[in-house]
Amino acid sequence: MATTSGASERLSDSEHSAQLRRAVVAGTVGTIIEAYDFLLYVQVAPLVFASLYFPSSDRLVGTLQAFGIYAVGFVSRPVGAALFGHYGDRIGRKVTLITTLLLTGLSTFAVGFVPGYASIGIWGAVILTVVRFIQGMGIGGEWGGATLIAMEWAKTNSHRGFITSWPQWGGPAGLFLANLMVLLFSWISGDQFLSWGWRVPFWLSIIMVGIGLYIRLGILETPIFRKIVEEQRVERTPVLEVLRQQPGMIVLTALCRMAEQGPFYIFAAFIFTYGTTALHASRNLLLAAVMVATAISAITTPLAGHVSDRIGRKKMYLIGVVTMGIFGYIYFALLNTAIPAVIFIAVILSFVPHDMQYGPQAALIAECFPPRLRYSGSSLGFHLASVVAGGPAPLIATALYAATGSGYAIAIYITICAIVAGLATLPLPDYTNRDVSEEIYYGAPSDAVETLPDG
Repeated sequence: MATTSGASERLSDSEHSAQLRRAVVAGTVGTIIEAYDFLLYVQVAPLVFASLYFPSSDRLVGTLQAFGIYAVGFVSRPVGAALFGHYGDRIGRKVTLITTLLLTGLSTFAVGFVPGYASIGIWGAVILTVVRFIQGMGIGGEWGGATLIAMEWAKTNSHRGFITSWPQWGGPAGLFLANLMVLLFSWISGDQFLSWGWRVPFWLSIIMVGIGLYIRLGILETPIFRKIVEEQRVERTPVLEVLRQQPGMIVLTALCRMAEQGPFYIFAAFIFTYGTTALHASRNLLLAAVMVATAISAITTPLAGHVSDRIGRKKMYLIGVVTMGIFGYIYFALLNTAIPAVIFIAVILSFVPHDMQYGPQAALIAECFPPRLRYSGSSLGFHLASVVAGGPAPLIATALYAATGSGYAIAIYITICAIVAGLATLPLPDYTNRDVSEEIYYGAPSDAVETLPDG
C-alpha cells in the first residue's frame, strides 16, 4: 500500500532517471507478458482449439466457437478495469500492478492444463471459458498501471508520448513471442502439436511472470500518486467518481480505439483462418509473416509516440485512423493474389497503420483524466473498447467471410471502424507537452483548462 512516508523525498536527477528507466522497463515487461498470454490464445484458437474443444463442429463453426471463448476474455476486461482501477487510484499503481501480473500470468499457465473434449466433454470448454474470464480481468487492470507508472515518473512533459509508447511496444513484442513459441513447438512436437505441443508455450509463461515480478518489486510508487496521498486527495470511490464527472470522456476514449483494436485482431488472429481456408497458405508462412510484422512494430510503435510529441498527440492519431480506413482494401487485394510472397508483404504491412495509432494512444487516453481518477478513467476507456472492438472483431470477420466469401466485406467493416474512431477522436482534448500532474480539467473535453507547455 502507498503511504505518505517518503512522499516528500527528494531524489537526485540520476536517481529519478534510474527510477524512470526501471518504471518504463517494468511497464513494458508487464505488457509483454500480458500480450504474450492473451495473444497466445489468439494464435492457438484457430489452429487447435476449434478441433480440440469442438470436434463435432465443422471448421468455420468450430473457429467461431473458439473465438467466442476468446471474446469472453474481452468482456471481462472492463470488469478488471473497474476493480483494479479502483485500487490503483486508492492504494497505488505499484501494488495493483503486481496483483494484475500474477492474476494474468497464473491464468495463462492454467490454460495449458485444461483437458480437451475427448477427456471431459464440454466441461473442457467451460473450464477454458472461466480461465479466460479471470485472465481478462487481470489484463483489464494491467494496461492502466503499466502506462501510468511510466508516464508519472516522466520528468518533463515533452517526451510523454515516447515514454508511454514503450509499454505499448510490449503488445507487438508479446505477439512476437507468442508466434515464436507456436512456431517452435509446432516444429518440435510435429504431429503431436494437437495433443501436447500447444500446451508448452502456456506453461513457459510462468518464467516471464517471475521476471516481471522481480522487476516490479524493485520500483517505487510514482511521485504523482505519492503527492495525491500526501495532500489527502485520494478519492474514496474513484470509479464512481470518474463515471459521474467524465462519462463522455470514457465513451470517447473507448470508441477512439475502434480503428486500432478491431483491425489488429483481424490482422493478428483472423488472418490464420482466412489464410489457410481462402488462400490455402501454409500456417508457418503466416506465423513467420506475423513475426516479421511485430519486429517492424518494435520500431514503428515508439516512433509514432515520438512523432506525437512533435506534431501533437491527436493529429498523429488521426493520421493513423485515416490510414487504417483505406488500408483494409489494399490488404485484401494483396492477400487475394494468393501469391506467398505478396501474402507475406500484406501481413507485414498490416501492423503499420495500427502502430500509428497505438504508439501515441496511451498518452492520448491517460491525459484525458486527472491524476486522482486517472487509473480508473483511462482503464475503463481503454478496455471498454474490448467489448465493441477487439472481442467481436474476429467473430465479425469470420461471420462476414462465411456469409459473403469475400475479404472485401471485412475491409468495409474496417472502414466503418475507422469512421467511428475518427468521430470519437476529434472531440478529445490534446494535452501534448502540457502539465497533467494537477487537477486542472473535468467533465467534457470543452471544459479543459489549458496550461503552458514546458519551456
